[in-house]
Amino acid sequence: MPGKSDGLLVGLSMGTTKITMIVAERDPRYPDGVHIIGFGNAPSRGIKKGVIISLRDAQQSVVKAYQDAQSITGISARRLRDTIVAFNAMDVRSVLTHGMVTLGGLDSKPVETSELERAIGIARGKVALRNDTYPLHMIPVRYAIDDNLVEEPLNMSGSRLDIDMQTVSVPVTHVKNVRTCVEKAGLRVKGLILKPLASSLGSVFQEEMSAGCISICIGGGTTGIVLYEGGRASHIMSIPIGGDHITNDLATVLQISLYEAERLKRRVFDPAYSDDMLMRGGVDLNVASDVITARLEELFNDYVREALSEYNLQLFPGGIILSGGVSFIPGLDRMLSEILRMPVRQVNEPVYSMPPGLDNPAYVSSAGILRYISSIERDPYLFMKADEQFKSQINNNDLEAEQENNNIVNENNNNQLENLPPEEEDYPEDDDEYYDDENPRGSFGDFMRELGERFKNLF
Repeated sequence: MPGKSDGLLVGLSMGTTKITMIVAERDPRYPDGVHIIGFGNAPSRGIKKGVIISLRDAQQSVVKAYQDAQSITGISARRLRDTIVAFNAMDVRSVLTHGMVTLGGLDSKPVETSELERAIGIARGKVALRNDTYPLHMIPVRYAIDDNLVEEPLNMSGSRLDIDMQTVSVPVTHVKNVRTCVEKAGLRVKGLILKPLASSLGSVFQEEMSAGCISICIGGGTTGIVLYEGGRASHIMSIPIGGDHITNDLATVLQISLYEAERLKRRVFDPAYSDDMLMRGGVDLNVASDVITARLEELFNDYVREALSEYNLQLFPGGIILSGGVSFIPGLDRMLSEILRMPVRQVNEPVYSMPPGLDNPAYVSSAGILRYISSIERDPYLFMKADEQFKSQINNNDLEAEQENNNIVNENNNNQLENLPPEEEDYPEDDDEYYDDENPRGSFGDFMRELGERFKNLF
């Protein structure tokens, strides 16, 4: 079972600012429940904008999180080895394809597993990808029986089954580097999940998914967007802008080091520091406010709104669910709501009860990995690997061409990972100082309340 070893559920979240290993076990009180028994945390090195740039440094960070999880849980390293890994990637692409099968001619009949897999196989066979991309997820976004939408087609009767399926692909080099990094740290990769998807699963309630909503998670190096329609993820995107850009902007404008800029950003967001204290420390609040506002306005106006421009936002009555470390900024929900003209819910804590220190929106991806494992245990067709082979045999002659093409695509995808030339372990070093933009924060001081009012009056 993916991510499940000796009764344990283990996930590894690889971010720009931190690496987190989460360890849980089944909670028998709930059919879909998990009980988190420990975690490991380490500063993230060698990762910039969500992508590994130094394999050696990233590996050391994974090792530290791995060792931290062993120390906190008291569980042996062997039992924690098998893990599901959440990671970011640039150039995330989603392709929607269609599959259709007849069920029994003129007479309706219940949908069987073999017929569902035939429809999935046809949709999968129509996916055409570039040679340098790897299909990471296959997600059925719509089922219909005799043109009527259904949530779960198995055992429902009809004469025709249709499926619309989203295939999410990422650069194959990103996948290879993540696997190499994690395995050299002593772990075994039992599955991979794109971090925006993990973050959405860790922050969005099922009712919001069913109504239709948009998950936006702003982390240290990237902003992930996932659209939900009818309870299923219909599109996944990643924007290479996050909280570290605020730090860089403060350093540039105020002419201070990145370390000092990160300290300033933390103090500005920390309720222990009042406006008077910051000003006595030489902080120009007006300049700092303008810098933060400008960067967030750019993110929401020029990137998020542009990414969503091709969608009818009225089809997402569940609104926007905002999470990630940067979502702590007060007034951010009002700003985003004004720009997109949609209701916004700021996440206070992940969907699962998390240990102290992880019970905030900066750790939604860790909770999302656990929910991902539970989801695929309950429904193996909810999130599928593109190279997954089904047990049932396809005997319908009408599908022969599609299935042959599908096998070729899968073989090429596997060969991409196996035949890439070996890469050097040392990549260009990241000159940025370490910053942990996703540290937990509570309520904010007078300055941030004033900043929230400025957000409100921007538009």
